[in-house]
Amino acid sequence: MAPLLVRGGSHRRFITIVRMRNLFGVVVLAGVYSFLMASVLIVYDAVDVAMTEAAVGAGVSTVLFLAALHLTKSMEYPAARPAAIPLIVSGIVGAALIWATYDLPPYGTAVAPIHQHIVPYYIENAVKDTLVPNLVSAILADYRGFDTLGETVVVFTAGIGVMLLLKGRRSTRKSEGRAP
Repeated sequence: MAPLLVRGGSHRRFITIVRMRNLFGVVVLAGVYSFLMASVLIVYDAVDVAMTEAAVGAGVSTVLFLAALHLTKSMEYPAARPAAIPLIVSGIVGAALIWATYDLPPYGTAVAPIHQHIVPYYIENAVKDTLVPNLVSAILADYRGFDTLGETVVVFTAGIGVMLLLKGRRSTRKSEGRAP
């Protein structure tokens, strides 16, 4: 397989991840890819999303996948049949998504619809409405409070579920070692 630092675009790194059979390598490369995407989000001035991507994508997901690999086999066996149908479906969905982007306004343009309706209201009234001096915190904690709470509940529930699964696996190993 190709090395981690391949010259060229990020598409080569993604293809490397998909084609690998060593699952430990896949987990490591996926963690690196998430960290690089977090870096891209910082360049786009989306620091809150970048921090979430770094924490969840590169941090928590990598640790959970490594824990799962510790409890299972770390090698994927070749598929019994070719994956032509999933490849065709993925190609069609990808083409539809690219086609849908042609109707979007250019990135960063001031006349995009999102900048004409709600953004001016947030900028003018956020501090007055919420009494929070930071605009981003006011939007995330007050205007989008239920959405943020929902995201937190989903991540917390997923973490509890993984802990319960790992605990069940550990107790089965203990019971297997005991004599009847």
